[in-house]
Amino acid sequence: MLENLMPFLLHWGITSLSLWVASYVFSGIKFADTSSLIISALLLGFANAIFKPLLIILTLPLTLVTFGFFLLVINALMILLVSSLVRGFTVSGFWTAFFASIFISVFSFVIGSFFVGGSPSIQLTQHSTWL
Repeated sequence: MLENLMPFLLHWGITSLSLWVASYVFSGIKFADTSSLIISALLLGFANAIFKPLLIILTLPLTLVTFGFFLLVINALMILLVSSLVRGFTVSGFWTAFFASIFISVFSFVIGSFFVGGSPSIQLTQHSTWL
C-alpha cells in the first residue's frame, strides 16, 4: 500500500506547486488560502483521472479533426470545473484557463522529471544488463 502512496503524494505535491506558480504567472488565477490550493490540486487530479478520459472519448471526432488541439480545450475545461467546485479558487475566464493549463502541464512535466529521476528511457538503460 505504501508503494502506491508515495507516487500519489508526489504527483499531488507537483500539481499543487504548479497551480501555485501558475497563480503568480497568470493574474486571472487566484487562491484564497493554502487549503483551497491543496484541495484544488487534489480535485484537479481526480477530474483528470475520471472526467477527462470520458470527455476525450466523447469528443474524439473533434479531437481528430483538430489534430489533437482540442485536448487543450479539455484541459482548460478541467481547470474551470475545479474552480467552480472549490471555494477560494477563481479563474477569470476560459482563455486564462486555456493558457494556464498549458503552463501547468509543461511545468509539472519539468518538475516531475527532476523528482522521478529523468525520462523512462534513461531509467531503462540504467537498469539494463547489456553492459
